[in-house]
Amino acid sequence: MSLSLSTNYLASSALFEFSKKIIPPITHELHKGQSGRVAVIGGSEEYTGAPYFSAMSSLKLGTDLAHVFCEKKAGVPIKSYSPELIVHPYLRSLENLKKHNANNIDEKINEIVDKVSAMFSRLHVLVIGPGLSRDQGLISTVEKIIEKAKAVNLPLVIDADGLFIIQNNPDLIRGYKPAILTPNVVEFNRLCEKMKIGNDSNRKYQIASKLSQELGNVTIVQKGSTDLVTNGKTIYTCDNRGSARRCGGQGDVLSGAIATFYAWGKCYQSNNWSHPEELDFATDFDEKIPMLASWAGCYITRNCSCAAFEKYGRSMTATNMVELIGNVFSNTFEENEDKLKKSKY
Repeated sequence: MSLSLSTNYLASSALFEFSKKIIPPITHELHKGQSGRVAVIGGSEEYTGAPYFSAMSSLKLGTDLAHVFCEKKAGVPIKSYSPELIVHPYLRSLENLKKHNANNIDEKINEIVDKVSAMFSRLHVLVIGPGLSRDQGLISTVEKIIEKAKAVNLPLVIDADGLFIIQNNPDLIRGYKPAILTPNVVEFNRLCEKMKIGNDSNRKYQIASKLSQELGNVTIVQKGSTDLVTNGKTIYTCDNRGSARRCGGQGDVLSGAIATFYAWGKCYQSNNWSHPEELDFATDFDEKIPMLASWAGCYITRNCSCAAFEKYGRSMTATNMVELIGNVFSNTFEENEDKLKKSKY
């Protein structure tokens, strides 16, 4: 399905209907894991909240299992936030690597990468970056994890410090179609600068498409007052009302939401449940599902942000968004369709 560059209600309605079709049914016929398995690669000594928000948002939205692969010192805090998350404190900072393996850092990194990649066959989507930090030991490890993920065609959602990795090494992701990048304004500008693309705010649709093309048509989610999703060929826009409060963690919630819809798309493609009505773009599913998952993730996240702000006002935090995901999802996707534009939560 190809859309014009302008946002209109009909386009949003069509995307909304397609999004609903890949949502797993609530049924006794499915077993654990068939409604999605997501993992987050992130979390460092300084930043433990970001991977929690990403993984927990995925669980609250409806994936069956959510893993977090984090730095050793982040493991206990993240485990303490919720017993629902499966936490693997396998990653090591450069300081930690030097302390225990000063002469064999590369060897230790390869061991960690092998340990993480051994889980890939049990996952549908990998989120890269929340709370990762700029530590060189973690960055070097994640670069190799990305290479391993590409080798098995594992879908990736890359955000936050994961985008810092791509900014410094675009070839790591160039041409990898199952990848979704989710830059904010600053991250988008840095990627454009790296790819030598002039960023003109009056030509944001063309600039976003050009960035995607320069990166080999990976899906770009340019976050802003209107979220823009493009693979360099098609553009979807999402401008339903969000929050006037810009608290930290909203991007992490978004990465988890996108990963969830992406996982559901892969489960739908695998026929994990019966399909009463086939998607009419099923023949191009691998190309279009990252776009659809990105739009749907933006849509539900903006609704959660709006609902949290309406309830909490200035005191709203990302935790409030997470706690409202269930109600927002029900009101948005599982009740009357006349609530598309504005729902009461």
